Amino acid sequence: MAFIDYYKILEIDKAASETDIKKAYRKLARKYHPDVNPNDENAKVKFQEINEAQEVLSDPEKRKKYDKYGENWKHADEFEKQKQYSKQSNYSTEGFNDTDYSNFFESMFGGGQRSQRASFKGPDLSTELHLNLSDVLETQKQTLNIQGKNIRLTIPAGVENGQTIKINSMGGEGRNGGPKGDLYITFIIENHSQFKRDGATLYVNQDIDFTTAVLGGEITIDTLHGKVKLKVKPETQNNTKVKLKGKGMPYYKKDKEFGDLILTFTVKIPTNLTDQQKELFQKLAQLNTH
Repeated sequence: MAFIDYYKILEIDKAASETDIKKAYRKLARKYHPDVNPNDENAKVKFQEINEAQEVLSDPEKRKKYDKYGENWKHADEFEKQKQYSKQSNYSTEGFNDTDYSNFFESMFGGGQRSQRASFKGPDLSTELHLNLSDVLETQKQTLNIQGKNIRLTIPAGVENGQTIKINSMGGEGRNGGPKGDLYITFIIENHSQFKRDGATLYVNQDIDFTTAVLGGEITIDTLHGKVKLKVKPETQNNTKVKLKGKGMPYYKKDKEFGDLILTFTVKIPTNLTDQQKELFQKLAQLNTH
């Protein structure tokens, strides 16, 4: 099989940063995704090559081996062991060049005979799954179509934005009888709500009117779990925080266990006062001076 230049596949140079690799992968993956090109076999092959290149170049250790050994990078460990053995046996391995590498790999893995080629694990595939914040309040199942295959996926409650999970043997086909690669799914949790998330804890600002803040009372607030009635203590100050236990996000892979919701009260100063209301505030102000 012809050597595949992963840098060329992703249209980047060897000095590319991790960010450059990620951007290039996302751009090309969108362009050649099978869902966008359902009847294009060339796009399907290209998409598989892009995933294979990303899987290698985004991993520092794999990239280091690839940069040094090229198409034989998967056998770098065997070569290093052979070098170590040679040193221990008083054989010199200094000054090895590309030809030496090639000869070693051919002798180890039958590079000169097609029938003796080593098997290789298939390329790992990567994809993104976009969900809303409310979608991950409970464990759910979804069916994804990856390169024409339907994959039944269990999404644990509480999965985080940017979190990646691995599904074994759901990647690209192996070579020369090798095992399939793995599938990596990165979750993009879109939050269009008023709540801010930090792990299993949610934060929200809650307005209360001036009278309720001074005298206390009961208010109804919205949570991701529905409406909740809450008692406000008299003389509640602006920016007072209140914790509602168990009204936050679920803990990842902990069934029926939830974090907290932290409310920060914002006391709203009344506006457009009537003459009577102004008079009452003036009397209050006079009382406060005595």
